[in-house]
Amino acid sequence: MERHLCEEVQVVRADHVNEVTTTQTRGFVRRELMAQPWGRARSESYATGECFGLDHHGDYDTSIYVVSGALRMEFGPGGRGVIDAVPGDFLHVPKGAIHREGNPSAEAADLIVTRAGTGPPVINVDGPEPD
Repeated sequence: MERHLCEEVQVVRADHVNEVTTTQTRGFVRRELMAQPWGRARSESYATGECFGLDHHGDYDTSIYVVSGALRMEFGPGGRGVIDAVPGDFLHVPKGAIHREGNPSAEAADLIVTRAGTGPPVINVDGPEPD
């Protein structure tokens, strides 16, 4: 199999990362790291005790790596499926999976989030508000 050098490798330096405000989900800080037609990469920070509304990511598969703090993911019928992830854990959220994220820990949660797909990246869903 013949191998070729890829196009130029890109780096996004910390001082060039911009916080982005979106209308999809309020209450946490997003920093756009890389956006391409096929997907995106972000870092996100959730305040302690924060819990968000239900959403899904349309045609995007989402991967989440917990850097610090904790991440609680509720999913499935009635949100009865619960995963509590800690630093070093990696989660996969399949496209179209309705879920809710939160930070149950006493410190801010920092995450790296990548999405592969197209279309709207976040679609809010009506449902019960978090407790």
